Amino acid sequence: MCGIVGAVASRDITPVLLDGLRRLEYRGYDSAGLAVVNQDDEIDARRAVGRVAALEEIVNGVNGHLGIAHTRWATHGRPAEHNAHPQLSSTDVAVVHNGIIENHQELREQQLAAGYTFTSETDTEVIVHQIDSHMKAGADLLSAVQKTVDELKGAYGLGVISRHAPNTLVAARRGSPLLIGLGEAENFVASDMSALIPVARKYMVLEDGDIACVKQDSVQIFDQNHKPIERKVLVSTLSDAETELEGYAHFMKKEIHEQTRAITETLEGRLGANTVLEIPLGKNAKEIFDATKEIKIVACGTSYNAACVARYWFEEFGVRCDVEIASEYRYRKHVVNPGTLFVTISQSGETLDTMAALDMAKGLGYTNTLCVCNAPESSLVRASDLTIFTHAGREIGVASTKAFTTQLVTLMLLALCLRRRALGLDYDGDEVEHEIVQELRSLPNQIEHALSLEDEIIAMSKHFADKHHSLFLGRGMHFPIAVEGALKLKEISYIHAEAYAAGELKHGPLALVDKDMPVVAVAPNDELLEKLKSNLEEVRARGGQLFVFADAHSGIVSDNDTMVLNVAPVNNHIAPIIYTIPLQLLSYHVALIKGTDIDKPRNLAKSVTVE
Repeated sequence: MCGIVGAVASRDITPVLLDGLRRLEYRGYDSAGLAVVNQDDEIDARRAVGRVAALEEIVNGVNGHLGIAHTRWATHGRPAEHNAHPQLSSTDVAVVHNGIIENHQELREQQLAAGYTFTSETDTEVIVHQIDSHMKAGADLLSAVQKTVDELKGAYGLGVISRHAPNTLVAARRGSPLLIGLGEAENFVASDMSALIPVARKYMVLEDGDIACVKQDSVQIFDQNHKPIERKVLVSTLSDAETELEGYAHFMKKEIHEQTRAITETLEGRLGANTVLEIPLGKNAKEIFDATKEIKIVACGTSYNAACVARYWFEEFGVRCDVEIASEYRYRKHVVNPGTLFVTISQSGETLDTMAALDMAKGLGYTNTLCVCNAPESSLVRASDLTIFTHAGREIGVASTKAFTTQLVTLMLLALCLRRRALGLDYDGDEVEHEIVQELRSLPNQIEHALSLEDEIIAMSKHFADKHHSLFLGRGMHFPIAVEGALKLKEISYIHAEAYAAGELKHGPLALVDKDMPVVAVAPNDELLEKLKSNLEEVRARGGQLFVFADAHSGIVSDNDTMVLNVAPVNNHIAPIIYTIPLQLLSYHVALIKGTDIDKPRNLAKSVTVE
């Protein structure tokens, strides 16, 4: 969740570190810091609370050819200068760290007994003291890091420097992503390739347990047994355009409007005239689909909401589907039926809870593993038997938008492939599949129409300006869409928003309804519409204010108590994807009115790599 960048070069690397931090700021932004080994072979460290801009103001005169930097999302210890990274042990060693050290208290007690003084509340400080203690006992920097990681329990991505090794940067990874950027007579470390766009196109991804010794002209990698190992050199296709606003006020707004392109690219090459093509989904896709009788999906946050929508598709198509939050999956017993496909969903492919669930699942007897992901070189992809990529492009805004809709599209492709097996259809499918495929082809145009409703949504958003709470309602497969809409509103506007299956209103939530509680409803023209209308009448009867995203043929009209936004009629199977768009725009414009930090909402970060 935090951002790491490090460099060793013949030039001054302070500007490189700062630029890398700016590019990683979406991963954490409560504090930032850097440390370099200067020309006197001393560590010069600066740290600041807040954004990278605050750090930039205090780094004048900080120069060196070796350094590490960090932008933080707090886990242990409140946002404060003394808790910011890098953490130092005296003036000899500096460390930046992503992840959580579970045995930090035990190590802290040992180090206090050995005479170390602690200046922070972080778990990270035990790492740097442990490295220092091994160096004081005679180990060089690489060996000291190797000994230290053997003593750590938990997850980490580390960048380490020492004034006693002025030409060496050591990096270590377990559970938290880290890569090595390869430059011309200079090399880099980062938690995300976006940090290195201007300085390196070639890179290597560290695997779990890897430790890298990085110098200006060489990179040595050692596996978890400390044996030398080679890692594949990759070439990044990431461009500056994906990390620039390009005229938009916020990345979230840009990414909402990029959904037409993202969905087009996600469907590209995967649709035949009337059917979903399986070969483009992976060379072993047919074999895995043939072996699948039912599926288990685990995910977190927005990805979990996508899974909950897809469950309706799978089960309508005759495929038993169970969906679970990844962080809960790990802590209970499981019964795995033969032929169960284990599916994970993650935008980043580095979500720690989801990765841990996959690791656990591999020992439980699932037939195969499949992930839906947006990051080709991520941990989840490498650990899965099959990956179906979403092709959303880079998503910078913390509140996920295009990643969610492309996940839905990808899950529909998977559902149609498994439907053939469940119903005993041949590869040509049937009329239902033919119809859905044509609707998928129409999705980009349907999304453009939904985006054209923005002016009406802006008018609607003004009614939320002074509100502190709201309810979201949906039925059937649109209940998870209501959940996703509520999540977006609470994430970026800080309005407390909760979603309910509309039939549950009478079982408690109606107690909250009054004129100050806006109620948002998702109302497609499906078999549950009349039931939903009855639920909306329950709100009216209690004096509630309704904001309804309704099919133009629903028969729901605006009046003194109800504001209706008409959505173009759409096939019920793909309707959840379309209704997502106006809910995203509503949350964006409410947050804009409230003046919150839309792309970097408080207390949150983009890639959740801690438990």
